[in-house]
Amino acid sequence: MPLIDRLLVPRPRSAGQGEEPEFGLLRARWASRGLELTGFARPADLATARRGSALTWLTLRREDGRRLGLRTRPCYLPEITDDSGQSLFNHDWSGFTAVLDPRRLRTGGAWTPGEWQLGATLFTRPRPALLRRQYGPLSRHWCGSGEYPPARWVDEGVRIQPYFEDEALRLRVERPRARLTSARPADGGVELRGTSDRCPPGTVLRLRHRQSGAVLDLPADARDGGFTVRLPFGPFTADGRGGEPLEHWDPELRLPGGAVPLVVDERGGPVAGQYPLAVPDRVLYLKQLADGRLQLCVQPAAGFVDRIAVRPDGFELSGSIPRPGDDPLELVLRHNNGTAELRHPVSLGEGDRFRIHLPATATDSGGTPLPLRKGVWEALLRPAGRPGAERPLLAAPAALPALPAATEAGGKRILLQRRWHDTVVLDSTPVLSATERSAYTQERLRTRHYPAARGRPLREAVLYDVFGGRGYCDSPRAVHAELTRRGARLEHLWTVDDAQAVVPDGVRAVRTWSPEWYEALATSRYLVGNTHFPDFLERRAGQVVVQTWHGSMLKRIAHDVDNPWLADRGYLEQLDRESPHWSLLVSPSAFATPILRRAFRYEGEILEAGYPRNDVLTRPDPAAVAAVRRRLGLPDGKRVVLYAPTWREDQQRDNGDGFRLGLRLDVDAVRRRLGEDHVLLVRPHAHVREPMPGAGDGFLYDVGDYPDVQELLLIADVLVTDYSSIMFDFAITGRPMLFFTYDLEHYRDTLRGFYFDFEAEAPGPLLRDTGEVVAALAALPDGAGAHAERYRRFRARFCALEDGGAAGRVVDRMLALGNG
Repeated sequence: MPLIDRLLVPRPRSAGQGEEPEFGLLRARWASRGLELTGFARPADLATARRGSALTWLTLRREDGRRLGLRTRPCYLPEITDDSGQSLFNHDWSGFTAVLDPRRLRTGGAWTPGEWQLGATLFTRPRPALLRRQYGPLSRHWCGSGEYPPARWVDEGVRIQPYFEDEALRLRVERPRARLTSARPADGGVELRGTSDRCPPGTVLRLRHRQSGAVLDLPADARDGGFTVRLPFGPFTADGRGGEPLEHWDPELRLPGGAVPLVVDERGGPVAGQYPLAVPDRVLYLKQLADGRLQLCVQPAAGFVDRIAVRPDGFELSGSIPRPGDDPLELVLRHNNGTAELRHPVSLGEGDRFRIHLPATATDSGGTPLPLRKGVWEALLRPAGRPGAERPLLAAPAALPALPAATEAGGKRILLQRRWHDTVVLDSTPVLSATERSAYTQERLRTRHYPAARGRPLREAVLYDVFGGRGYCDSPRAVHAELTRRGARLEHLWTVDDAQAVVPDGVRAVRTWSPEWYEALATSRYLVGNTHFPDFLERRAGQVVVQTWHGSMLKRIAHDVDNPWLADRGYLEQLDRESPHWSLLVSPSAFATPILRRAFRYEGEILEAGYPRNDVLTRPDPAAVAAVRRRLGLPDGKRVVLYAPTWREDQQRDNGDGFRLGLRLDVDAVRRRLGEDHVLLVRPHAHVREPMPGAGDGFLYDVGDYPDVQELLLIADVLVTDYSSIMFDFAITGRPMLFFTYDLEHYRDTLRGFYFDFEAEAPGPLLRDTGEVVAALAALPDGAGAHAERYRRFRARFCALEDGGAAGRVVDRMLALGNG
C-alpha cells in the first residue's frame, strides 16, 4: 500500500484494548549532563495537542526495591502523531525529554551493581475535574538509539548499560569482571588483551559455538590483574559444523569463581574488527554487541565503517574490508521493498581501506539528479562489473555516536541511520513534514481545509497532474506548452510527489498531499490530469476539470474489465465518485469515444481531439531527437529497440507494492545475436516496481525512470511491446512494431480481454519466444513489409486525429469552458 494510503487509514483497535496508552523510547544519548532520553507517552483516547496536556514522570525501580523519580520536560514531536497512524487525535505534545545524572544511581556515594527498570507514568485530564494517571514501561523504537541505546563507562571499571528486556527499558549498573581492551594480529591468529579483577593461573577463555554447542578452551596468560589470550585462526576454519554462512561463538572468561562475560572496553582504542581466515571469503569478526559484550563471528567480510562525515550533497564514509586482491568494489543502495537499486564507485586505498562518497541524490536515466526516493535503502558492497557476494556496511563502535547523520536534498531530509545496532542504512524521509503527512492532519485537510478553500474565489491558475505527481510529461505537458505558446495569463502549478520531478521555469511545483495542494485543488480554475483525481474532489461552479486519460484501448478498462482485481480494491467505486466531476474527457479517436463513455460510465462532454502528448510524434524535431540520445548516452550508428511491455494484474509483488517485472525476454540471447549494432531500451509499465538486472552494460538500458516516454518513442527505431497502449502512439511514427505475446490466450481470455481482434489487426508480427523476437529484429527493415497493409489500416482506424493539433483543440475547448 502506498505511504499516503497507509497514513489515511486509521489504525484499527482490537476489542478490549480500551484506554491503554503507548510508551516508547525514541532516542537515547550520553551528554555531559548524563543520559538524555527522548520518548513519548501517548494516550489512546485523548488528544495531547497542547503543551501541558500530557505530563510524564519517569520512575526507576531497582531490584532491591529502591526507587528514583525522574522529572521530564514536555517536548513538541509531531512525529508521534504521525507514527500513531490514526486520524482521531493530535499527539504532538506527547513527547518528553529527561536527563538522568548517573551519579543518582550510586548508593552512599558508591557504585552498587544492579538492575533498574524504567517506567513511565502519564498524567492527563480526560475531564476538567479528573486527573488520570496511567503507567507503563518504555518500549523499543524501530531504529537507531531508540532501538539499541548506548552504554557509558561512568567511572573506572563501572559502566551503565541501557537495554530492553521483554520490550521494557532497563538500566544495568555493572562492574565487569573481565574487560577486553585490545586486539591485534598475531602469527596465525589474534592476540587479545584485557583486565580482570581476579585472573589467577589456570584461567581460560571458553568459546561456545552457538550452532553446534561445541566448546573451545584457550589458555589465558594471567598476570598483574590482566590477561593475554592467543586466539588461533585454525579452529575457525575447520569443516564439519554444517557450513553455515554465519557462525557465532560466545566467549566467556572462566575464573575460579565461575564464568564471566567478556565486555569490550574501547576507551584505549578500537577492539572490534575483522581478520581474514584461510578459507575463501571468510573472516573472523570480533563484534561488540549492543550490550557491550564480545562475540566472535565467522562470516563473509563486511564493510566496517569507522569514519562518517556529512557533506552538502551527501555523506563520506571511510572504513576497511578484507579482500583477497585489488578487484574494484561498488556500493549498492537497494530500496528495502526491492523496487530500486543504485550503484556508486568505491575508492580503494592502501591495505584494506576504502572510501565512499554517498550522494543523497540519484540520477535518472535522463541525466536529472533527484533526491533519493522515500523509504529505507540498504547499503551493500559488492565486486564491480562482475557477479559476487554482497556485503553489508557495519558501523564500528567508534562511529555509532555519529549516527544518525542528516543532510538535505531537493527539500528532503536524508538520514544515515543504523538498524540492528550496527547495520548502516539510508533513510530518505518523506517530503512532507511529520505534521503535514500524519493521518490526523490529512483527515482535516480533506474534510475541513479543502471544503473551506472551495469558498474562496477561483484564481486564474492551472493545476496539472500526471499519475499523481510522477513527472512533467504526457498530455498535461503538451497542454502546458500550448498555453505557454499562446501567452495565456495563467499561473501554472504542477503536482509533484516526493520531489521526484523537475518542472520548467514558469511552473511552480506543488507537493502532493500538502496543504498547498489541497488549496490548489479547491481554487484553481483549471485542473488538467491524465489519470484519476482524488475521490474527494468536487468540481465547483466555474471550475474546469480536464481528464486527458493516458492511452487508447486494446485491453479492456474500468467497468468493462471482467475480473475481480479492480472491484476488490475499491477502484470502480472511486471512479464512480470521481467521473461526474470531470468537465471534459479527451478521446484519441472515434473508436475510443464510446468505450470511454461506457467504461467510465461518464455522461459529460467528450472531446475527440487526439492526444496532446502525441503532437511531438507527428512533427519530430531532429534537435530534440539528438538531445534525447545524448541524455541517454546512446552510441551513434546503432539501431534503438524499445521494449515496453504492459503490466499483469496477477503478477503482484509479494509485499503488495506494485507488480513484478516478469521479464520473459532473454536479454542475453538478444545481446549475443544483435549486440554489435543494436541497443535495447526497456521501459516497464509504471505499475511495475522492480529494477532491471544487468542494465548499464552498453547494450541494455533501463529507462523505466525516464521522465517522458514520448521522447523515447521519438528515438526508437523499432518498438517491441505486447498489449500496451503505447502501440497506438508509436503507430504515428510509421516505424516497425513487433509484439511479444507469449501469454496471449491467458491475457485475452482470463486477465483483461480485448476490444478488437488483435490477432487479425495487429500492425506487426505476434511472436511467442525470444528466438522469434530476435529473428524478427534481425530481418528488419525488409521484414516489415509483410504487415504494411495492416499497419496502414491500423493507423487509419486509431490515429486519424493525430495531426499535431491535438493540444490546440484541447486548449481551445478548455478555455472556452473556463470563460463560459
